[in-house]
Amino acid sequence: MENNSSNFIKSIIKEDIESGKHKEIITRFPPEPNGYLHIGHAKSIVINFGLADEFNGKTNLRFDDTNPTKEDQEFVDSIKEDVAWLGFEWDGLFYASNYFDEMYERAVLLIKKGKAYVDDLTAEQMREYRGTLTEPGKESPYRDRSIEENLDLFERMKNGEFENGSKVLRAKIDMSSPNLNMRDPVLYRVAHATHHNTGDKWCIYPMYDFAHPLEDAIEGVTHSICTTEFEDHRPLYDWVVAECEMESKPHQYEFGRLNITNTVMSKRKLKQLVEEGYVDGWDDPRMPTISGLRRRGYTPEAIREFVKETGVSKSSGTADSAMLEHFVREDLKLKAPRTMGILRPLKVVITNYPEGQVEMLEAEINPENPEMGVRQIPFSREIYIEQDDFMENPPKKYFRLFPGNEVRLKHAYFIKCEEVIKDENGNVIELRCTYDPETKSGTGFTGRKVKGTLHWVEATQAIQAQFRLYEPLILDAELNEAAQSGEETTFLDHVNKDSLKVIQGFIEPNMKDVKPQDKFQFFRHGYFNVDPKHSTPEKAVFNMIVSLKSSFKL
Repeated sequence: MENNSSNFIKSIIKEDIESGKHKEIITRFPPEPNGYLHIGHAKSIVINFGLADEFNGKTNLRFDDTNPTKEDQEFVDSIKEDVAWLGFEWDGLFYASNYFDEMYERAVLLIKKGKAYVDDLTAEQMREYRGTLTEPGKESPYRDRSIEENLDLFERMKNGEFENGSKVLRAKIDMSSPNLNMRDPVLYRVAHATHHNTGDKWCIYPMYDFAHPLEDAIEGVTHSICTTEFEDHRPLYDWVVAECEMESKPHQYEFGRLNITNTVMSKRKLKQLVEEGYVDGWDDPRMPTISGLRRRGYTPEAIREFVKETGVSKSSGTADSAMLEHFVREDLKLKAPRTMGILRPLKVVITNYPEGQVEMLEAEINPENPEMGVRQIPFSREIYIEQDDFMENPPKKYFRLFPGNEVRLKHAYFIKCEEVIKDENGNVIELRCTYDPETKSGTGFTGRKVKGTLHWVEATQAIQAQFRLYEPLILDAELNEAAQSGEETTFLDHVNKDSLKVIQGFIEPNMKDVKPQDKFQFFRHGYFNVDPKHSTPEKAVFNMIVSLKSSFKL
């Protein structure tokens, strides 16, 4: 996992190996299956799998499935697909729910040691008793129940005798601790819910802060790597491992989470976008989910390089989304075939080209990668160019097509605009041009130069296609402006209404057999991916991955 940025966890692991503290490194990636992974999770995946690979260790994929009311097999399946697509293989596939029996026994052990008790306070009362950052908490009136009574009540909780929310099992630690997480945290709650993995076996479920350290210890994890919001939870993590008398003693390390401009990195907010119809699913190409990025056309190689470049440190920075786009361009420039597509067609008739004649012209597939060879493209009397490549009354230094001006057609000839055809509303609907047969590309013509080169497709054989153009889904500038003005808004108020534009155009006929996830560079437009959801054998749909130009500098 070599990169130009810092990685303090790598240094720690290296010391642990050299000192003999650990003979084998075991990490884990532990998502909760309550949504789809986003690019923030990609950072955790790259760190955990990458470090283990570097030190010849192991990485477990473990589903932290302790909350059956929010989890689903759909999310389990999508997470497996995303991790594999990013290029990683897990050594063990585990579920927190596989350990429920042992977790229950460890909770019983805590009760027997006088370290846990059953509490009847409501959630609201518990919040009142908890205190604040400056005020100590108050002890629950149920805190001094006898060990026998707690054992009886906890077993009855397990047996389904109590309603949801009526009782919880709490750790008995310190209600005056300066760390709020240590003020008798809840370990188990009653939840009569069917679990995707264990069915109806359980009606009590462990809380994350109790389950997670036990899972790590059971699996022999050496370095439990998470984001810095869990730093204040580390004393509780260590308490659970010690008081539950786990043989293995994992240690938690925290790194700064990944944030990216013009997007949201909250699973809750992403779920809101999906459920309220702002996007057409978790895999919408505007979403920062791994499945959304994959559908848009981002590559796993680009995502991995981007994550490595952001480094591993304690601070949570915000990466420019242009940085991710930069790595996409870098990855695709040698892989993606070049082609021509017309997004907003304007018909051109070349009046002096022989009627009925079609000639085949040769074009390189990728000039930066000559090994990809050449392709054949048809040329005839009728072609399409971009509407934006013509102006009837152009400004100075406009080098594209206008009446009387001559331009080069990429891979073809010089053409000159002779006449403009308009409809009854004055809209330009067709151009009449002439061509110079002496100016064919590849013949070494040097008679005169032109300053503009246009892309085009031959009209009679062109294939219809749909193009989906994307802008950022969330506008940071608007959010920041609202915050500075004191205006009360939510992120939903700053969803970009122009984040998706769907337009109909044409592509070269040699693209008739494109397949979902095929990637191309359309000359002068950018990189595009064949959409796997909306494309059909009859009509391809292309998602714009990134434009050609980048202002980002590494």
